[in-house]
Amino acid sequence: MPASGDIGGTQTRLRSGRPVWFAYRAPPVPTEKLTRDVTADVLIVGMGISGAMTAEALTGAGHSVICIDRRGPLLGSTSATTALVQFELDQPLTKLSKMVGKTDAGQTWRRSRLAVSNLSGRIAELGIDCRLTPSSSLYLAGNILDPSALRDEAEARRQAGIAASYLTRKPLTDSFGIDRAGAILSHGNLALDPRKLTAGLLLKALERKAHFYAPAQATAIEDSHERVVVATSGGPTITARHLVLATGYELTDIIPKTAHRIVSTWAIATVRQPENIWPGAALIWEASDPYLYLRATADGRVICGGEDEEFTDEERRDALIADKAERLATKLHRLLPQLDVTPEFAWTGSFGTTNTGMPYIGALPRHPRIHAVMGYGGNGITFSQIASEIVASAIGGVEDVDAKLFSFSRS
Repeated sequence: MPASGDIGGTQTRLRSGRPVWFAYRAPPVPTEKLTRDVTADVLIVGMGISGAMTAEALTGAGHSVICIDRRGPLLGSTSATTALVQFELDQPLTKLSKMVGKTDAGQTWRRSRLAVSNLSGRIAELGIDCRLTPSSSLYLAGNILDPSALRDEAEARRQAGIAASYLTRKPLTDSFGIDRAGAILSHGNLALDPRKLTAGLLLKALERKAHFYAPAQATAIEDSHERVVVATSGGPTITARHLVLATGYELTDIIPKTAHRIVSTWAIATVRQPENIWPGAALIWEASDPYLYLRATADGRVICGGEDEEFTDEERRDALIADKAERLATKLHRLLPQLDVTPEFAWTGSFGTTNTGMPYIGALPRHPRIHAVMGYGGNGITFSQIASEIVASAIGGVEDVDAKLFSFSRS
């Protein structure tokens, strides 16, 4: 059996500070200690949102599943997300079209929109209480897309079959109380509690006899045409027909080097103030670099994030929490002066992104039984839904129609 190599790779303290999601109780997810060699159809490494979605999809399709995590369920970067579940990618459609071509860019946006719709239906069907709220979104003119370019972006979306309305300053101010030169109004996005969603998906997989082992760290992988064998730090091995690496932004050595980089981001959450929330509680984000993004929670807090910087030094990142929280609060007040912007929660995290903003999903080159999902940018939950669909199809012996868009072998 040829060795694929050490799983190794980057081990990061993915978040620090106090994320707002710990103010809301997520149901506990029980785990076992890995004390002996075990087997399953599929081994999933990582028990955050992408691992949870994949585990639910695969157990729903009748596969036996084992999940492991070196920390435990819900303890990685999932808790650091601000959970704006949007179909709109970080990379505007007009810019993505120049990078990957108009056809692929349009299809990527359409698949993203479908994923958000599918996720909403999936949550309803499974009966998961994650405070799901349908949301419109406002994409505000900024230093990346000025009002003229934003109008072009809205038209490009309409040509791709994606509804978008361009708002000039007066309608934007009259309808939402936001004084900006222009914005794109979209519908069909979601706001939710990411820890409750992740726990709900894992518990559904557990009902279907999945096994969860934590803390358990994969240390080495060997694969052949028939199986994958993973060694763990505690000694026991796990043998499976397929392996899914859902390690988020902790990249493993076996994954091909891509145009992937790690970015630091910061976020705050205010006190509850439902009386001050803007009309419709639309998700708000900017066509700017660095950009601001914000949303309301179901009980009237405002979550605001941004101030991203391209470095990975955790000590430096953590030391900036107070300064970045103050900057975010200042920007939030400037945008929505009616809010009490005093941070009740402030936190920081690391996330991965790619030059195009598109993820990498699928089997690794020359390792058809090893699947990976990575490179999520600001659309982590949306891309996790797409990944669960693509990976479940591949393991079921069917190629997803959009698999090549996100594959490691794409041009």
